[in-house]
Amino acid sequence: MTQDHLEDRLADELASLAEAGLTRRRRLLETPCSPHLRVDGREMLAFASNDYLGLAAHPEVAAALAEGARRWGAGSGASALVSGHLAPHEALEAQLAAFVGFPRSLAFSTGYLANLAVVPTLAGRDAAIFSDRLNHASLIDAAQLAKAQGAISRRYPHGDLAALARLLAATPARTRLIVTDAVFSMDGDLAPLPSLLELARQYDAWLVVDDAHGLGVLGPQGKGSLAHFGLAFHPRLILMGTLGKAAGVAGAFVAGSERLIEVLIQRARSYVFTTAPPPAVACALAKSLEILANDAPRRTHLLALIAQLREGLIGLPWRPLPSMTAIQPLVVGGNRETLDLAAALWDKGLWVPAIRPPTVPRGTARLRISLSAAHSRDDVEHLIAALRECA
Repeated sequence: MTQDHLEDRLADELASLAEAGLTRRRRLLETPCSPHLRVDGREMLAFASNDYLGLAAHPEVAAALAEGARRWGAGSGASALVSGHLAPHEALEAQLAAFVGFPRSLAFSTGYLANLAVVPTLAGRDAAIFSDRLNHASLIDAAQLAKAQGAISRRYPHGDLAALARLLAATPARTRLIVTDAVFSMDGDLAPLPSLLELARQYDAWLVVDDAHGLGVLGPQGKGSLAHFGLAFHPRLILMGTLGKAAGVAGAFVAGSERLIEVLIQRARSYVFTTAPPPAVACALAKSLEILANDAPRRTHLLALIAQLREGLIGLPWRPLPSMTAIQPLVVGGNRETLDLAAALWDKGLWVPAIRPPTVPRGTARLRISLSAAHSRDDVEHLIAALRECA
């Protein structure tokens, strides 16, 4: 096969994506993360980031990052099990465990790596994985890795507890994992975590909860979706939380029992064979968590913006989904129609991402409106007015 032939295949792949309206492009931001940005040379009002509490550019968090770099340097130098586990990492893990009320936590560079650590490590040849159909790609990929090891992988209809119970009852597997997003990233709805934990108890299973979009926003002091439902630590619970969304910095963690975390340290390939995160990032996260836990007005303001937007979307020709979170999807339907609506808003100076398959099911392309405590009520009113003009 010649090089020209390989290039032709790549060209055909790109042409197919373009024809289906699935081409994606990166926007170039020329200012720090904020609702008001300079993007591709234009001043824009953005409803695009996951910076739900507006901490990404918080001056105290930035100062902690800078001071951490001055004291600890720019990098960790090695994987955590060689020489990369520095004092700021240890302190952050203790702080995270205390924050979510779990015995122990383990820090990762990204949520993707954290999910790739948990599921394949626990699910071997005698395991079965039961995954909500709308789970994030990282959980889907984690289940596929476990499947390659010989585990059984089953996807149940979104939020369908009866279907999940039937699958659990039918499996002969000795090790069982129920795997779910807490807040579904493209719909904004919450998993029925109390009922899922009850099924985990009934069928002797782990419950793995990815709380990427709930941590910092939901529950008392922003402790997340488990706290929102009043769920305390349970030995069957494994919690994954990301730190680049509401926490405003980068990274992720897994929280669980002492033994669970020790097993991950010993066996999780995406932990063992990865260079540890920069220690300065841990310093910034320590400050971010401190602010997050003690700044209830940010969450109160965010909830008010959610209510304002939902009221403003009433009567529009597109379908809002029933979300109480900062993720407010507006389902348009077709790929082209969704791209056209996003382009019309862009022309009005508003950046609202168009989300298309395979990220969402075919025929449900949508605008994913992300709200932040850094938005003002005037910002939200501007978006509502622009949508009404487009309608």
